[in-house]
Amino acid sequence: MRRSRLFCSLLLVAAAGLSTAGTQSAAADRGSPSARHAKPIALDQVIPAPASVTPGKDPYAIGKRTQIRVPKASAEVRRVAGYLADILRPSTGYSLPVTGKDGRDGIVLRLGGDTKKLGAEGYRLTSTRHAVTITAARPAGLFHGVQTLRQLLPPSIEKRSKQHGPWKVAGGTISDVPRYGYRGGMIDVGRHFFTVEQLKRYIDQLALYKYNKLHLHLTDDQGWRLQINSWPRLATYGGSTQVGGGPGGYYTKAQYREILRYAASRYMEVIPEIDTPGHTQAALASYAKLNCNNVAPPIYTGVEVGFSSLCVPKKITYEFLDDVFREVAALTPGPYLHIGGDEAYSTSHADYTTFMNKVQPLVTKHKKKVIGWHQLTAVTPAKGAVVQYWGYDKTSAAERAQVVAAAKKGTGLILSPADRSYLDMKYTKDTKLGKAWAGYVEVQRSYDWDPATYLKGAPQKSILGVEAPIWTETLSTNQHLDYMTFPRMPGIAELGWSPASTHDWDTYKHRLASQAPRWEAKGFDYYKSPQVPWHK
Repeated sequence: MRRSRLFCSLLLVAAAGLSTAGTQSAAADRGSPSARHAKPIALDQVIPAPASVTPGKDPYAIGKRTQIRVPKASAEVRRVAGYLADILRPSTGYSLPVTGKDGRDGIVLRLGGDTKKLGAEGYRLTSTRHAVTITAARPAGLFHGVQTLRQLLPPSIEKRSKQHGPWKVAGGTISDVPRYGYRGGMIDVGRHFFTVEQLKRYIDQLALYKYNKLHLHLTDDQGWRLQINSWPRLATYGGSTQVGGGPGGYYTKAQYREILRYAASRYMEVIPEIDTPGHTQAALASYAKLNCNNVAPPIYTGVEVGFSSLCVPKKITYEFLDDVFREVAALTPGPYLHIGGDEAYSTSHADYTTFMNKVQPLVTKHKKKVIGWHQLTAVTPAKGAVVQYWGYDKTSAAERAQVVAAAKKGTGLILSPADRSYLDMKYTKDTKLGKAWAGYVEVQRSYDWDPATYLKGAPQKSILGVEAPIWTETLSTNQHLDYMTFPRMPGIAELGWSPASTHDWDTYKHRLASQAPRWEAKGFDYYKSPQVPWHK
């Protein structure tokens, strides 16, 4: 009898436990009481700020029956839908099948319709009680719309394990187009080498904020990072070290193609940079014949600049660059090849002029357009060339005027002022990473400028967009990159995408604070600036 009573008691306890577990499981599907009653994120709270927002009524809630619809879609559109599904499935726990069947419910990705005003990258996102529909003229627009949808969902959507819902999208419509066609991020892999997987991670971070260009600084004094078949020692010897004497590394052609493919899947164009005539110690150390005295200098692991130069009078210099540009151009589908041109302090002005007048035609010979740092305006930029302005408050009026004069003659401008958009500049004197030669760049300073008026006198039509470079003399890990990238990188994205009318620090800083839980969900480190009202 005692055993029987004990057995019955155990059954009751087990039943109670199952009942509790079932209740907890159901509660997990529905979300906590506070989450169920939380308001969806407002449509105007995303970064970059949308061009136009019209609030609506009831929100859409992603649920167990939600499908991702891509009616009459191409394989490319289906890939965008698959990308979205891969983001949403782990955290929601829902299957979210991608289907080609049309319908008025679910998440709908659609090309065509009334999309003329959206251009190549714009999108329209409409959320109702029954569906969220993203419409665009091109797949890139759908992809950018997907980034907005991610930010309209709770930050826990970014986690890779099942989370509490609900997953609501505020009702209304966003119509959004970029202000500028060039919105770039640059990473220096010359000073410290970063692997293919690390670059993919950085590409994904840029894509979240609608960047569309990845500028790869592939060569510098400390390392040559791309395989060149006609000059193999550039990579095998010139790429064998890095700042501080680490092992360095380089990308094989197959790995470089993998980077290109991954960037393209995020609608990002890769711009390779082969820095010349300075920043070339790795090349000079690899081949003695590239030096004027035919003596190869040692490989370099320090952080000084301006001491190296290709030999301008030598014919082999231009044969070398012709080979390099030919191989890089053949690998790279985008229209640009960056030839550097900055900090050539050991090259005389006469030699610099001679050099650039010979080198620019080598780029155009291989069907690419020239990009150079703004020192290129000291000579005559090639027809169709673009210069990247990296000056700052201490840059002389004469140097600025030289850039503006080139712009008035048709040279395009990319703006990346060092004391605004260089992500490796220290935030304050207490920042352990980064450098401070352009001053300290806190979050507000990074955001609070207007590309349209930054270079006084530059024609508006000459300004192609903005770029956020990150130089890596002091940065060697993902955590280093994260800390210096966030929270400044989203602000540069907003300057490149959003209308000038949305530009306001006092409202932006609150939107920026709301991004922090999203970064935490993704495992990104960031600088907790006292200028930003972070949520506690």
